[in-house]
Amino acid sequence: MKYVTLNNGVKMPILGFGVYQIPEEQTKQAVLDALEVGYRLIDTA
Repeated sequence: MKYVTLNNGVKMPILGFGVYQIPEEQTKQAVLDALEVGYRLIDTA
């Protein structure tokens, strides 16, 4: 996986998983599935 180093030295994955417009009742399972397949950046904003 590719990372970018932030100004504070923290490495952040370039590829993330966003939950925008996923119905509330499906969001938890979607995030769990994303983590299971390797995502480490979850955008919940």
